[in-house]
Amino acid sequence: MTDVQTSPFNSFLGERQPIINDFQIMIATVNGSGSQTANTALMRAIFRMGVPVNGKNIFPSNIQGLPTWFSIRVSKEGYIARRPDYHILVAMNQETVSEDIQNLSSGGICVYPEEWKIAQDRPDITYYHMPLKAIVDQAADVPPNLKSYISNMVYVGVLATLLEIELDQVAFAIDFHFGGKAKPVNMNMGVVRMAYEWAQDNLAKVDPFRVKPMDKTHGMLLLDGNSAAALGSVFGGVSVVAWYPITPSTSLVDAAREYLSVMRTDPETGKATYAVIQTEDEIAAVGTLVGAGWAGARAMTATSGPGISLMSEFASLAYYAEVPAVIWDIQRVGPSTGLPTRTSQGDILTAYFLGHGDTKHILLFPNGIEEAFEFGWRAFDLAERVQTLVLVMSDLDLGMNLWMSKPLEYPDVPMDRGKVLDAEDLDRLGGFRRYEDVDGDGICYRTLPGLDHPKGAWFARGTGHNEKATYSERPEDWSNNMERLGRKFDTARTLVPKPVVDQVKGAKIGIIAYGTTDSCVIESRDQLAEKGVKTSYLRLRALPFENTTRDFIAQHDRIYVVENNTDGQMAKLVWMEYPELAARVVSVAHLDGLPHTAQWMTNSILEKEQ
Repeated sequence: MTDVQTSPFNSFLGERQPIINDFQIMIATVNGSGSQTANTALMRAIFRMGVPVNGKNIFPSNIQGLPTWFSIRVSKEGYIARRPDYHILVAMNQETVSEDIQNLSSGGICVYPEEWKIAQDRPDITYYHMPLKAIVDQAADVPPNLKSYISNMVYVGVLATLLEIELDQVAFAIDFHFGGKAKPVNMNMGVVRMAYEWAQDNLAKVDPFRVKPMDKTHGMLLLDGNSAAALGSVFGGVSVVAWYPITPSTSLVDAAREYLSVMRTDPETGKATYAVIQTEDEIAAVGTLVGAGWAGARAMTATSGPGISLMSEFASLAYYAEVPAVIWDIQRVGPSTGLPTRTSQGDILTAYFLGHGDTKHILLFPNGIEEAFEFGWRAFDLAERVQTLVLVMSDLDLGMNLWMSKPLEYPDVPMDRGKVLDAEDLDRLGGFRRYEDVDGDGICYRTLPGLDHPKGAWFARGTGHNEKATYSERPEDWSNNMERLGRKFDTARTLVPKPVVDQVKGAKIGIIAYGTTDSCVIESRDQLAEKGVKTSYLRLRALPFENTTRDFIAQHDRIYVVENNTDGQMAKLVWMEYPELAARVVSVAHLDGLPHTAQWMTNSILEKEQ
C-alpha cells in the first residue's frame, strides 16, 4: 500500500513503465447523487483529447439511493467493449467501498473522500484521498441544496491532475453539458479547478496511469443510441409517434419530440406537422401505429420486452392486413419485468414471431450509433416497401450509453413509399385487387385513404380474406394468402441490410454475432489470433436470413453464435433455418445483465475448442 495523502504533486517517476491510454476507470456512486454530469464530463474530456473511450452506466431501477457504477474504458487500440477489470476506482459509495476496493486490479489506484475511515489493507494498490467537503465549502456561489451534487466535481479535478487530463477539455465538456449557461458552468468548473490545484499541491503521483493526447477521435462525435435512432427516424419522415413510457426506451421518444419540434414546425403557421402521443398503454400505442400506417403516415413507437408482449395482437393485425409501421425494441433483461436497467438481447424469438399463428417479422440489428441512425430512416422504407411491421432490435447498452461515432450520413436514397397507387394509376388500370400478387414477389399494391377515386377503396381486415379483401373462410383463399405472404417474406430477404462479413483465409472457425456484441467480438478475435486461432466473422444486420449467412456457415467447420441472452435465441433460429448445417453451429450465449467482455468470449471459444 502507498499512502500519498500529504506529499506535493510530481510526475510519475517510479520503476514501473507508464500505462498510457489503456485502462478502465470505475466510478462507484449512489443513484440520484448527480454523478452523471461529472462522469460524462470526464469521458468527453478524454474523447476530446483524441483518445478512444466508451462509457457504461450501470444503475439500479429506482430513482435514488441504491448503488450505481459508471465505467470509462480508455483504449489506445480503439476497443470499446466492457473490460472485466478496472484499474482506477473513484469510491463515492460507503456501502460498496469494501467490495469495490477488493475488485480493483492489482497495481491500481483508489480515490476516496478523506472524511471516510477506510481500511487501507491492500498493499498492492495506491490510495489517494480528496477533501470533498472542504473544497465544496470553499467554493463560491454554491447553494446548500446543490453541494452534495457538485461535490462530484472534486473527483473530476483530482483525476484530471492524476491522469493528466487537459483542464481545457474538461471545461469544454462541462460547457457542452450545460449548453453554455454561464452560472452552472462557472459553478461546476470552479470546483474542478480548486480540486485540480489541491491535487497538484498535495498528491504525489506514484502510479503509472496517464492520458496522453492522440488523434483517433478527431472529427467524431459522442452520442447515445436512442438519440441517434430518434434523429434517424426524423430523417426518415416519421410523422406519428405513439408510445407508453418504459425503461430503457423513453429517452428515444423524448429525443424524437425534441428533434421534431425543431425540424417539423410549419414556418408560416408555427404549427407542428407531426403528432407525439403518450397513450394509456402499449396496446393503445401500437394500435395508433396501425391506424396511422394504414392512413399513409410513417408511424413508430419505442418500447421494451414487456411492451412488446402487449403488442402481440395488433402486430398480428399489421402483419395480416399488411400495414407498415416501425417498432423500436430497446431490449432489457427478462423474464417478467426482469431487470429494467440491465441490457440484454433476449427478445429475438418473441419479436421475430410476434403475433398469432404463422407470423414472422423483419428485424434490424444496429451495432452502434451510425446504424442506429441509418436504421432509423431505413426501417420506414422497408416497412412501406414490404407493407409490414419492422422491429429494430436495439438494447439498453446502445440506447442509453454514449458511444463514439463518425459523423452521421444523410440518407443516400429518396424515401421509398412502396407500391402505392394514385388516381392516375387507377384510371390506367381500371381498378385493383388489394391482395393480388401482380408482380410475383408477394407484395401487393395498395391505395391510401383520402384518394379521390371510386376504384381506390378496399376493406382492411385482420380476418380471412381473398384477393379482393373480401371476407372469406374458403380453405383455398386462406392457403393462397399465406403462401403469398411467404413469398413476400422471401422477397424481404433480398431487401434487408446484408450481413457484414470478414472472411479470413484458412480459418476453420466462423463467428456470427449481432447488435452490440460486435464490440466484444472485434476485440476477442484479436485475442484469439494472438493465440493462433484464426476466425472469420459474419455480423448479422437483419432477419430474415439471406444466402450470405448460409454460405458463411457452409464455408467453416464450426460456427459460434455469440449473443447476450441465456438460451441462444439466434442460434436456435440458425438451426431452424439451416437444419442441414445445424451440426456445425454452436451457441455461445450468456446473460448477467452486463455487456459482454472480450475475455469472456475468448475463454468460451477456447474451452469449446479443446
